[in-house]
Amino acid sequence: MTRKNWGFALIGLGVALFLALVVSPHASSSPDGLERVAEDHGFLGKAEEQPPAWKNSPMPDYALPGVQSEGLSTGLAGIIGTLAVFALGTGVGLLVTRRNSAPAAAK
Repeated sequence: MTRKNWGFALIGLGVALFLALVVSPHASSSPDGLERVAEDHGFLGKAEEQPPAWKNSPMPDYALPGVQSEGLSTGLAGIIGTLAVFALGTGVGLLVTRRNSAPAAAK
């Protein structure tokens, strides 16, 4: 990856981190479309009879356990998630790039 591309990626990461920290705590707490339909048709309770899949998640319900402030907890969870996705995407991108350039270097 060129220096220019890294700069672009880091600027994008900075914007994403800003949004995760500042905007995510202000997201609507209203139910999303699927929850609303389930509520309107009376089967929302059936899904809640079983323990949720995210019960054992490290950051359940977009929050960081142990942080008292709900807004800060949501923002920190957003930052951790953003960094994890950026690291995973960068790692996969570098692997694919190296794999594609290896045969060309052997020729």
